[in-house]
Order: sequence, then C-alpha cells, then structure tokens
Amino acid sequence: MSVYELKNGEISIAVNSLGAELKSLKKLSTGTEYLWCADPKYWNRTSPILFPFVGSAKDKKFQTKGATYSMTQHGFARDREFTLLSQTENEIWFGLDSDQETLKKYPYAFFLKLGYRIEGCKVTVLWQVENPGEETLPFSIGGHPAFYCPIEEGAARRDYFLHFGQVSQVLSTKISENGLALSDTELYRLEDGYLPLTDHLFDQDALVIEDNQTDTVSLCRPDKSWYVKVTMDAPLFGVWSPAGSSVAPFVCIEPWHGRCDSEDFAGTLEQRKWGNQVAPGEAWKASYTIEIR
Repeated sequence: MSVYELKNGEISIAVNSLGAELKSLKKLSTGTEYLWCADPKYWNRTSPILFPFVGSAKDKKFQTKGATYSMTQHGFARDREFTLLSQTENEIWFGLDSDQETLKKYPYAFFLKLGYRIEGCKVTVLWQVENPGEETLPFSIGGHPAFYCPIEEGAARRDYFLHFGQVSQVLSTKISENGLALSDTELYRLEDGYLPLTDHLFDQDALVIEDNQTDTVSLCRPDKSWYVKVTMDAPLFGVWSPAGSSVAPFVCIEPWHGRCDSEDFAGTLEQRKWGNQVAPGEAWKASYTIEIR
C-alpha cells in the first residue's frame, strides 16, 4: 500500500494504492481539505470505487452463466490493491486485473483502470473497463466521494444547500431498509435549483436521482455560494450521508453507471438496471469532474 501525490499551483491530491482511492483534495492557497477524513465514527472511507457492482444485489446474490454467486454491497474493487501504471506531473493511473480470487466471486475477466487528472482547481476521475476475455463483460461502476459539510469550523450542516443546476425539481427513488430500490419515489421541489441540507434529509438512506435529471451537483455554503461542484456524464447518481442521531459532517455526491437491485428483481447480472456491457477486446470509458473553490 502506497500513497501518491499530484500537485499544481492551485490544488494537491493524494491517492492510496489500496482501492486506488482518492484520499485528499486540498486547496493550496488556504490549506483547506475538501475530502472527508474517513473517521470510523461516521464512515471509514473517503472516495471508494464501486465495481463491479453499484449498491446491493438482492439477497446479496446474483445469477449469471447459470450459477448463483454472492456479492457484497458495491463490489470488491475498493478493497483490492491496485498497481501503479503511470504517473506524470498532472495525471496518474492505476490498474486492477481479474485473478483467481475475483473469478470465484465474479466469473469474468476484466482489467479496471482508474485515473486522476488535475487542471486548475479541478480533478477529473477517469474510468476504463477493458475486456480481455472471450465473452461479453457485464458490470456496474460508480464513484463515492465524500466532502466535508460544513466546510467551515463552527458552522452547521443544516445551514448548507445542495444545488442541482438549472432544474426546478428532482425525483428520487426510495431505498428500502435492506438497501434495495422501491417502486415509490420522493419529489423534491427546488428553489432556483437549491435543496436545504436538513438534518433529516437522509433518514431514508441516499437520494437516488435517475434518468439524467441533471449532470451537475454542488455543495453550497449558507449564502448559497458553491464550494464543491461535481459534473458527470453518468445517467444517475446518489447523494448520501449516514442516517442517525448525530449529523455526519460530510455529504457524498456519487456518479453511478449502475444501481442496487429492485425489491422485486428476479433477473440475471446482465439484466440489472443501468448495467453496462463491453465486448471482448474492447474498452468502456467514463469520467466525472470535481471542482473546488
């Protein structure tokens, strides 16, 4: 396990080879850290990669190739050691190869590449899923970056806002207690795109915003000025902070190409909603960008 750093005139980032996880994003002029510190009191991760599953499989199991396999929530890549592939002044890449251990859990050959590119006050997170096998590779992939909220000492999260861009409302899929998607939805009406971060916003788990409702989500201070903006090409995303009696001082904005199963799901891996497939010898690519100020 090693930690690698990139730095330009505006920001610095640190990436741990375990999970190729982004562990730090700092603004150099102020020394402000924007990424959650992984305090286990609330949540012991910072920005894990979700692969080859996003969310939970029904009964923690999935079917493919005529067999049934077990799968933990969000897959296994976040807990695997990645190999450093390349590093330049402004960009770094890591790789994770399928092996005998992963094939027992997920019977497909893959090569997962995860990169980070810095430019100004932006970090672009780059994903590439390559299929070295001889059959179509089905998978899901997602990000889970957690940002301090509040960002200023002494402030309260309840005074902050989410901003969803130029939309007047967002429709969220409700999640059951066992982490599966319900048929029920919750409509959030927005004022100029803003939604207050009330203490009870996440009492029913994450907000799950499907169907390309917006491509930009920001965290905003009490004066509604944004300090973290996530821009994505993903068809859906989650916004999450742990539910509980004490309000956690961070919020996750999670671009997803995949989702947890529905409560009534009875299909195969290839039929999971928002899943992806890559043909033999081909590569699938996507990215999202985090900007701070």
